[in-house]
Amino acid sequence: MRDSDCIFCKLANGEIPTATLYEDNDFRVILDTNPAAKGHALIIPKEHYRNLYDLEDDLAAKVLVLAKKMVNTLRVILGCTGYNIVQNNEEPAGQTVFHFHLHLIPRYDNDHVGLGWHMHELTDEERDEILSKVRFQ
Repeated sequence: MRDSDCIFCKLANGEIPTATLYEDNDFRVILDTNPAAKGHALIIPKEHYRNLYDLEDDLAAKVLVLAKKMVNTLRVILGCTGYNIVQNNEEPAGQTVFHFHLHLIPRYDNDHVGLGWHMHELTDEERDEILSKVRFQ
């Protein structure tokens, strides 16, 4: 299903012109118009999913395979030395457009691109609490 008010639905389906790097039946990969680094791209599904929580499992699997394909191609073209693959879910995590998308951010030596979180040490109490509650079947 598509959302007629969603700008990313319009980008993914060609209703708004983009610098398209790749397209198939499920996704469009475009250059980000506000890149964190030269060559920053977005993988956007053509159907509307608010975020990863709502993405169908088969598309979740396909998006990672596509990300691998794209970064392996783009790193040669761009000459970058690394990649960040970033996906935000909901506002506290930095999501500003509520249509699932995956950022492919090329990294270059000394580029000073930051991702914005501060590390802390995992305490024994946090570890034990999480482990006691998480049991996957």
